[in-house]
Amino acid sequence: MKTKAVVLSTERIEGLIRVIRGQRVILDSDLAHLYGLPTHRLNEAVKRNRTRFPEDFMFQLTKQEYQSLISQFAISKPRRGGRRTMPYAFTEYGAIMAANVLNSEKAIAMSIYVIRAFVRMREALVANHLLEKRLEHIEKTLLSHDTALRDLYQKIRPLLLGLPEPKRGKIGFHVKERKVPYLASARRILKRRKSAVS
Repeated sequence: MKTKAVVLSTERIEGLIRVIRGQRVILDSDLAHLYGLPTHRLNEAVKRNRTRFPEDFMFQLTKQEYQSLISQFAISKPRRGGRRTMPYAFTEYGAIMAANVLNSEKAIAMSIYVIRAFVRMREALVANHLLEKRLEHIEKTLLSHDTALRDLYQKIRPLLLGLPEPKRGKIGFHVKERKVPYLASARRILKRRKSAVS
């Protein structure tokens, strides 16, 4: 069964990129789907050209890594007639090489979007790292003398780095009422009267 190439935005492709062994990679099934062919066809082409795919271009996942992906990203478990081998993970260079090996117009067209997604993720990581260094520089130089500025900086820093905000208490006046003992006893009396009448 052939799958059609799906034209996706760079943001959607970024969702298919995962970090495994400290590298940003895309799984063979996702790459094959983007390139418009079944996973086993992509893997066959890669195996025929194995010398073009060194370890920094592609590697095969271990059982533990694959189980972790299934639980972490809610990847569907292989069904009957599904995968018999562990998936391959392609780095940015491996995705380019796979498009070259396949040598189809669809693969080459989609590889442009895949590479753009990898590049955007790398740029975002570098920008975040530079922002963090600048904030550390500000903290060391400017905020060493004034406590008011230091407090303001501590409140703004999570917003700039995209860190989760601390939990806040409820705003407003809240009263916790206890159960009224006479109401509970009144209900019991009513129940007794009803049972006595029936």
